[in-house]
Amino acid sequence: MQPSPVLLLSFDDAIGPLDRDRLVALLSDFDLISIHEDDPGRPAGWTAHFADRQARDRAAEAIRNFESSGRIRIQSTEIEDEDWARRTQADLPAIQIGHVIVAPPWDVPSLDGSATLVIIEPSRGFGTGHHQSTRLCIVLLQNSPLRARTMIDVGTGSGVLAITAAKLGAAYVSAIDVDPDAIENARENVARNDVGSIVEAHVRDVSDASLAPADIVTANLTGSLLQRHAAHLVGLVKPGGALIVAGFTVEERGRVVEAFARRKSVVEEAEEDGWAGMTLV
Repeated sequence: MQPSPVLLLSFDDAIGPLDRDRLVALLSDFDLISIHEDDPGRPAGWTAHFADRQARDRAAEAIRNFESSGRIRIQSTEIEDEDWARRTQADLPAIQIGHVIVAPPWDVPSLDGSATLVIIEPSRGFGTGHHQSTRLCIVLLQNSPLRARTMIDVGTGSGVLAITAAKLGAAYVSAIDVDPDAIENARENVARNDVGSIVEAHVRDVSDASLAPADIVTANLTGSLLQRHAAHLVGLVKPGGALIVAGFTVEERGRVVEAFARRKSVVEEAEEDGWAGMTLV
């Protein structure tokens, strides 16, 4: 059994839900596999598992630069891999966002006639519907004219947004991510949801000049990545199309809007627990 590189994180009482959400977003940039909460009811500490020691050590350095770092204690170590990822994910229930239900294979609910079911098995590709930014994107997708339109999902992760769009009527979805593990997970979920004729998942970067523009583009990234790639994202949207962005906090909203201001106008916004998302045209 191979040892798993981990960070043991302990918090003081001043760390609130928004700080923890920001910390998850930060850690997910470093090949995070899973997070185990010592006490899900009131997390006082986490065990964060990473793909390798280098990713773990880069994550530790990023935490030291985190704005709330003074309230977080970090220990780098290795423990025997007891399949924390699957054990942690097994606690995730189905979740309903509007008319869309995102469910893991172990908690598929009975449906009424109006619900759209998306089955996602989490892996290294993040996006189970449980994070606020994913939910915001799904809300905004349901308010967008998807039927018979094309879409690009940038940073697809588990493929949850691409699959949701396909089930809401999109004609074709290109799901892209720079992480091969995420694309492998996305392809498995595409097959699981029987939308392989609509969704294609590929390892590609948003700056890839060969990407053909689409009617709708989704980008559930981070505030800094959205600002950095604003021009590329806008370039992927057909004239008259829409761009849905999320993954940034309410405090970052102004900087994200400014990055797109010369090219796109905000037509719809949504917020949840300090996180924001918006549709631009």
